[in-house]
Amino acid sequence: MSDQFGRPTLLYHLYGGFTAIAASLVWRTVRKKLQAADVPEARQQERLGHASQPRPDGQVIWFHAASVGETLSVISLIKRLGQRLPDAEFLITSGTPTSAALIEKRMPPRARHQYPPLDTAGPVRRFLDHWRPDAGIFVESEIWPRLIVEGAARGIPLALLNARLSEKSVEGWKKRPQTARFILDHFRLFLTQNDKTASNLIDMGANPDRVYPGTNLKAMSDPLPVDESTLFDIRTQIGNRPVWIASSTHAGEEETVLAAHAELLKSWPDLLLLLIPRHPERRTEVAALLGQAGQTAAFRSARDTITDQTQVYVADTLGETGTWYALCPIVFLGGSLKEIGGHNPFEPAQAGAAVITGPGYFNFAETFAPLVDTGGAIEVTSAPELAATVATWLSDQDALDKVRTAAKSCVNTQKSALDAIADTLCTQLNLLGADSSD
Repeated sequence: MSDQFGRPTLLYHLYGGFTAIAASLVWRTVRKKLQAADVPEARQQERLGHASQPRPDGQVIWFHAASVGETLSVISLIKRLGQRLPDAEFLITSGTPTSAALIEKRMPPRARHQYPPLDTAGPVRRFLDHWRPDAGIFVESEIWPRLIVEGAARGIPLALLNARLSEKSVEGWKKRPQTARFILDHFRLFLTQNDKTASNLIDMGANPDRVYPGTNLKAMSDPLPVDESTLFDIRTQIGNRPVWIASSTHAGEEETVLAAHAELLKSWPDLLLLLIPRHPERRTEVAALLGQAGQTAAFRSARDTITDQTQVYVADTLGETGTWYALCPIVFLGGSLKEIGGHNPFEPAQAGAAVITGPGYFNFAETFAPLVDTGGAIEVTSAPELAATVATWLSDQDALDKVRTAAKSCVNTQKSALDAIADTLCTQLNLLGADSSD
């Protein structure tokens, strides 16, 4: 390993030893999850570094993300880089079958998906030997020490894109300053979501000259896909009924949503709530809550039809959220009434929705801030406040349109930063074609 990165610390050596010992157990656990998702054997082997596709000729730019949200957030960027770098090929790695399935549906030109190698010696080396990437771009906080260290040691320029670190993570790294500095030294570039993360990275030992405060890449991602056939079918079932959406709700939040819906039904007896649990497997729990609330429901997973008596339609499926957002411009975004951290508000905003949130959106604070400041999102803390906000938008079209316009304007402003990100990556990672135009 080159001395330019400093000497590996004791903690890094311990990490390497522990992962080597635990490798077989980790592999059994990972393989079991992939088998449960019906991932083919050849693709399961990708986690051991055995590629299921050949390396294309020429320049390969590798993006590594944790799961669905992070991966989808870079698709627009890959498309833009593909325009600037017409001879480049792209590799996307992500760890979940759900993300792999969604990527296949929205695959950018000249790109392919693989599962990432386990962060142990054999898988990492096989992966790097095969793909030989010309640049590696890690998305958000997906940091795998061995993959980073061995990649950089081979001369692969690395970037941490859309960097976001929780306070707990920052404090943990600060307790291990030598190891933090050793890992961070292997990155040539840090593009952060906000100034605070930039400051935290520098405090943790990142070279200030490599840290660039930026914006949230998720604000620039393509809109969620819409299935026009499903959209037509559900619209036909709903007819002219008023609708509102509660999306990505978690345990402990549906009670507040259903209480608000009960209040709204007093003024709009035919009002339909489209409830999208963040985890569809909670459908039995959600059904019990609906029973306790005395509200009639239809479930998407059961292929139930929406009738005049249906008060709540539970969209307990994956990959259809974009279709549901196309149905209705009033969206409460969950993960925010409890200390969960919230979810990406730009997804409903891109679809033209006015957004409601609880106060617990700390994981997306920099994303919500401009939306709230410009009036594109409204914060509530209780069922009465939630009901009052929805009631205002149901009864006052001008008020609803004003919020929707503010939300859309905020998203469009953020999108203009995509070119700047592409420029920075091309320049700092020495990618060919940095001076080319779209």
